[in-house]
Amino acid sequence: MTATQEPGGERFDVGGYWQARPFRVTRLGHVGLNCGRFDESLHLYRDLLGFRVSDRMDFKDRRPDPEVLEGLGDTGGYFMRHATDHHSFVLFNRQVIDAVNSNLNRTFRPGITVNQISWQVGTLHEVVDGEHWLREGGRKIQRAGRDMPGSNWHTYFYDVDGHTNELFYGMEQVGWQSSSKPMEFYKYMLRETAKLPQISETEEVNTAIANGIDLNSGQRDVPTEPGRFDVGGVLATRPFKVTKVGPLRLFVEDIDAARVFYRDVLGFRVTEEIEYEGLRCVLLRAGTEHHVVGLYPIELRERLGLSTHSTTFSLGMRVGGYRQLRAARTYLLEHGVTEVKLPPELFPGMPRAFRVRDPDGHLVELYDSMRQVLPPEAAAQATGQAAGQAVGQAADFGDEWPETIEDDGVPFLGEPFLGPVE
Repeated sequence: MTATQEPGGERFDVGGYWQARPFRVTRLGHVGLNCGRFDESLHLYRDLLGFRVSDRMDFKDRRPDPEVLEGLGDTGGYFMRHATDHHSFVLFNRQVIDAVNSNLNRTFRPGITVNQISWQVGTLHEVVDGEHWLREGGRKIQRAGRDMPGSNWHTYFYDVDGHTNELFYGMEQVGWQSSSKPMEFYKYMLRETAKLPQISETEEVNTAIANGIDLNSGQRDVPTEPGRFDVGGVLATRPFKVTKVGPLRLFVEDIDAARVFYRDVLGFRVTEEIEYEGLRCVLLRAGTEHHVVGLYPIELRERLGLSTHSTTFSLGMRVGGYRQLRAARTYLLEHGVTEVKLPPELFPGMPRAFRVRDPDGHLVELYDSMRQVLPPEAAAQATGQAAGQAVGQAADFGDEWPETIEDDGVPFLGEPFLGPVE
């Protein structure tokens, strides 16, 4: 970890660029939820929203005393993907997680149902150097090493409210064959801070091939029924495709303390602060998107009629355009999912969205586009917005969504979805 002391504070060499911390978060990679009504939640996220199961990790297989999990329901952790990342969403049975953690003397604070909030960085050096920096700054490290399934190197730590955050690098990619890595690769799992440098993933794969491992022997989860919906010219099993996960919205006890953590520790920039019924809410970004995380005072939770057992406000999921957004709303409502209507002023930067409630009371926020915070020239050319600003009020269509809308300069900005619809 190369650092220099400047008049304005310490700076770190991150890939040849001076930074205020030894890592740079590039995006929200994945989020995990602990759900009590597990089977119903799995149905929503897998069967209705369309996430594919990359791997199911059975906690019984990882415990010397699996009998402690008897009678608690499904003991699997479901790692799910919407694209080529091994997982962008993870679902756990809350009763099983609580039992596992109690034996490890590691428990979630009351109200914490988000299992992890995982932020991608660009290199393995950033994961390891970030851990050292966090420790030196007095942050409690939950664990570090390399996870399987998923192959990602990681450092886990807590925000001020007790939400588990993760810096990660090197997520396994699931290709056109839709198979995850075989169990042979689990020997590369690591339960301690990595010593650098490590061998490459290519070398790991070459070793497996030399040992006669069938690279297609991992788990494969694909639709079995034929596609019947025309989604952009492709026949798919539902009339929309999730193309991105995030932003995440959290209820917090102290808005100022949470703002400091996500701004000063993780390095996010405050895009916008809004006031609603006398309460201040903060939205922060990691890249050019208007926000990747939203912080809302815990007092707002009950006023909005949301579940009082969880600090998870909502998890965003972008779909492939307005037509798909409209179709997703119809499809989910027809399948008995409950829509929750909230004041649009709580969601600046997101022109069009609707929200549904999962079986545990978390909100799933589906949207078609996010406003970008752009450099001056690009901002003026693309949307006319001022540098460092993102403007525009969220639409409120009520129950009658128009079939076609005007292009407001936002839908085709930002990170594109790479890969086929199905």
